[in-house]
Amino acid sequence: MNTDKQYYIDKALDLFNQGYACSQAVLMAFASDFAIDETTAKRIASTFGGGMGRLREKCGALTGGFMVLGLAYGNTIPTDMDTKLSAYRKVRELNTALLEKHATTQCGELLKKYVSKEGVKQRKHHAIICTTMVADVTAQVWEMLQINNT
Repeated sequence: MNTDKQYYIDKALDLFNQGYACSQAVLMAFASDFAIDETTAKRIASTFGGGMGRLREKCGALTGGFMVLGLAYGNTIPTDMDTKLSAYRKVRELNTALLEKHATTQCGELLKKYVSKEGVKQRKHHAIICTTMVADVTAQVWEMLQINNT
């Protein structure tokens, strides 16, 4: 894992600005650290953008972050409840960090908070809030991975 947080933020933002969904951008920024090939990462995260398939539910950048935490801390044995519950705690920790910063982690609420309906129609939300969420989630995930890898 690269020790430069900005490397991951820049990578995620570059991917997002290329047109990948917020969820894809976050997962893809970390995928090679977990030996996940780019195509697999793209496909896994492809339907989580726009608050999960544009349902405007949980922020796609955040769900991408949850996927990275699953790669780092998820359980592989179904009866390993300690690992499963520990990973769930990390998901809640990430969610809480973003809630503290933005007061919501729901895509639709973030859009209403930062962008007008007309701005969303014109896709201005990408520049106004989505890039911020991609950067903030990527930074927080990187910090969580560093804390647990020292």
